[in-house]
Order: sequence, then C-alpha cells, then structure tokens
Amino acid sequence: MTKTRTTRYDVAEHLRTPEDMAAYLEACLEEANGDAAFIAKALGDIARAKGMSQVARDAGLSRESLYKALSGERSPGFDTILKVIGALGLKLHAEAVLSAAQQAAPVAATRRRKRG
Repeated sequence: MTKTRTTRYDVAEHLRTPEDMAAYLEACLEEANGDAAFIAKALGDIARAKGMSQVARDAGLSRESLYKALSGERSPGFDTILKVIGALGLKLHAEAVLSAAQQAAPVAATRRRKRG
C-alpha cells in the first residue's frame, strides 16, 4: 500500500500578482466579522508572498515586529496596519452598507411611480 504524502496549503504561494493580493484581502475583509487578528493574518500572508524583509523595510518596521504583528495571534495597531497596507502597494477604501430597509426603499418608490 502506498502512503499519500500531503503538504500544508500556503495561500502565500498563490498570491502572485497585485490583483491576486487585493482580491484576497478584499475577501478576507468581507469574511472577518470584525476580527482584526484575522485581517492581520491575511496581511501577513500577502507580506510573505511579497517578501517579508522588503515589506518590513517599506513599512519602516523590523522584520521580527512585522512577523509578530501579522501572526494572527494579536490585533496590531491601526497605524501598523496602514503602514503595511501602504508597503504592500494596496489601498484601503470604504463603501456604504445599506440596511434592508434602505435597499427596499428604491423598489417601493419604483412601484409607487408605476401605479401613479
């Protein structure tokens, strides 16, 4: 009988382009549910894909402190997150989230106009 040999999946090996990195971070932001350590870990994955030493230099941090900050075991300060995002060549953006009532309002207004 042959043994199956497996290796641990490392997402950093699959983040090859800036677009891949941005899409991965966007997906993690949507899944995080307010878990800052989860986002820090995602940034750590991207930093490893890009090269941790270079990201640390570009962010103005030591390599060791960057590893600790992005380990997913703690929530780094927002200033660190902003430095890392900039060093990764990514940009943070905001988007309005509509409540269910706000989403339904345009539909109701359209129905009223059609009846009018």
